[in-house]
Amino acid sequence: MTIQDIPTTDGTVATTEGRSHRPLPLGSITPRGWLLDQLRLQADNITGQLEAIWPDVGPDSGWHGGPGENWERGPYYLDGLVPLAHVLHDETLLALAGPWIEWILGSQRDDGFFGPAGNDDWWPRMVALKVLTQHADATGDDRVAPFLERYFRHQLDHLPGRPLTSWGRARGADNALSVWWLYERTGDAWLLDLVDLLAAQTTRWDDYLADGLITGPARTFSHRTHGPNVAMGLKTGAVDALRDHDLAGHAARTESSFGALDRWHGQANGWFSGDEWLGGREATAGIETCQVVEMMFTAAVHAQVYSRGVDGDRLESLAYNLLPASSDPEMRGHQYHQQANQVEVSVARRDWSFSSDDAGIFGLEPHFGCCTANLHQGWPKFVAHLWLRDDDGLRVVAYAPSAVETDVDGDPVSIVVDTAYPFDETVTIQVATDRTAPFALRLRIPAWATDAVLTVGGEAVALARASADGYVTLERDWSAAGDVVLVLPMRARVVRRERQAAAVRLGPLVMVYAPGERWVSHEDAPGLGEWEVHPRGSWNWALAEVGAADGWRVTRDTVPDAPWSLVGRRGAPVVLHAPGARATGWRTAGAQADVPPGSPVLDHGPDDDLRLVPYGSARIRVTEFPVIGNWRDVDDPDEPVRR
Repeated sequence: MTIQDIPTTDGTVATTEGRSHRPLPLGSITPRGWLLDQLRLQADNITGQLEAIWPDVGPDSGWHGGPGENWERGPYYLDGLVPLAHVLHDETLLALAGPWIEWILGSQRDDGFFGPAGNDDWWPRMVALKVLTQHADATGDDRVAPFLERYFRHQLDHLPGRPLTSWGRARGADNALSVWWLYERTGDAWLLDLVDLLAAQTTRWDDYLADGLITGPARTFSHRTHGPNVAMGLKTGAVDALRDHDLAGHAARTESSFGALDRWHGQANGWFSGDEWLGGREATAGIETCQVVEMMFTAAVHAQVYSRGVDGDRLESLAYNLLPASSDPEMRGHQYHQQANQVEVSVARRDWSFSSDDAGIFGLEPHFGCCTANLHQGWPKFVAHLWLRDDDGLRVVAYAPSAVETDVDGDPVSIVVDTAYPFDETVTIQVATDRTAPFALRLRIPAWATDAVLTVGGEAVALARASADGYVTLERDWSAAGDVVLVLPMRARVVRRERQAAAVRLGPLVMVYAPGERWVSHEDAPGLGEWEVHPRGSWNWALAEVGAADGWRVTRDTVPDAPWSLVGRRGAPVVLHAPGARATGWRTAGAQADVPPGSPVLDHGPDDDLRLVPYGSARIRVTEFPVIGNWRDVDDPDEPVRR
């Protein structure tokens, strides 16, 4: 997606000021280190085995030409399988994806429509279009562009009489992205007419979210309060900006949407609730796995269109907290909903806005199968969006151990990112190229990294040069420049919540208390298994001395083979040692934690070392804590503390 000499909606031609930003072809970026381990777990378990264990994407799928499920589940699965196969260069996964691609390409009718004959909904075809464009980017398949042209002519002819409705109306921006993909390759002006038609039929998300958002948990269904719809809809403004070029205006309106979502539905993990529908701010509200992976894709689109550091911050926040938490450590099963304060994973009644009692367990198909089909896109699309191409170089969107094979103006460039980030603070970037002409390398400086240190070839670089967009630009001859080393010191930060409760951050990580986990397997479970998880110890703890959190001690260890797991009882690759004590009055309410008691909590036991671990590593966790107070006389700071 670029904005370059594209006619605007008023018929004039606008040229973008500054740089254009384009994704690298799928497969150009590959995972290394812990990230490779994580994707291999996915490939070897839930994604690689799904066709054999779940009939909805098995041989009878309507998207294989069979009599089975013919709506969204086949395309959802492919939207993760295809990028996973290509970022891993995995022949087994490529062989799985091949028959699906061939059937879709062979299903097109003479009038351009395609897909299962028994379902004519526009929505699942929007996902299938994304699958085809990714496939074409990775393979160069020259059948895809004419296929899309025929389908888009069909849409242009038929959408006026059969407009987007329901899920398609909420998610029309995804359709438009595929139209832009074809436009960039053909320049055909009629495609812009289709972009305008789709925009006119798509929900005006920023208008609703900024000005009309529901201010408490939703109790009746609406497409505008459905969590995954909101996550998908948040990209609508950025997609509109490709057409009207009002980048600043759309970005500002989308920020207003984020602000309203945080005000009324913001969670201690940094994201808005959606236990099927928007669920308010309490830490026991759920967040659907579909919402997590779709919000990741939206953040990646924002990063590409707006080219701001904050969008990379958001992408990392999702990838390094909510995404790993949504599955068991080995990626055999997933939750439909996760909770910030999740003190028991069980089949039990919870105050979801709309979900069944099993929505919180880990398994093949808890509650409903949309997440079973859709979870697969999270990790591989994260890898595929780690870097972008600028017209004068390359830029980092998110930091992770990875390798990049690309070019700048036709000159080959190889990049290796050597790091244990986000578990560690140091990112080393090695650039290899024979090109001697300078080009730009843009490094994102996270908003939380207030004292980052950068060196190139051992020489310090002044980060005062970082621009307002959150990036620092290094432009030079990279053929013998030496290693780029970025140190991002991670110090604890406290975010205050309702009742003066607190949540804790460490770099991009949300840090939580994990009382230990006892996994209980359900007998005769479908798929690869089904599990409840129960605490091994007391979970009801409070934080102390939050005003001095930036001085709390951090310890680190090696990243385990299952990167987002707890080694032993409470181990993790990074541990934040916080002062705390039991909050004995904080109890459960049914199968979940009650709301944290109002802070300051004045009656508590002896202080203890509260070991906080990454949110994504803990499936039993406390994220939002009450805070211990004391009887210090504010008029006499020398008065001793009485406990």
